[in-house]
Amino acid sequence: MTDRFDKGMQVRRHVLGDAHVDRAEAAKTTFDEPFQTLITEVAWGNVWASDGISDRERSMLTLALLAALGNFDEIPMHIRATARTGASKQDVLEAFQHVAIYAGVPRANQALRLARETFAEMEKSGNTSE
Repeated sequence: MTDRFDKGMQVRRHVLGDAHVDRAEAAKTTFDEPFQTLITEVAWGNVWASDGISDRERSMLTLALLAALGNFDEIPMHIRATARTGASKQDVLEAFQHVAIYAGVPRANQALRLARETFAEMEKSGNTSE
């Protein structure tokens, strides 16, 4: 493994939590291993590992971009990550309000629904960002 992969795995575990990463690693196959290596090295080892902005800011940007582009499947995962990135419920609301104005109300509405459901699940389990 490369230094960038190792750093990416460290950041990925910090942001998403060991349980999530362990499940993802266990589900990895020889077919998708190159893709998993790519995202670990580039997304987590370069982008998320950068000290240019805080994890909180990066979390807000990621959620806004996922919603704006309609990539709703990853929103719950990144909402759960707010417990580790420091992004609050208010931060998430602010990000999705920007999505409503600049990318469309339906996308923001769907993202807010997913956030609301995921925050409720987190509160039930005692894993909250606030």
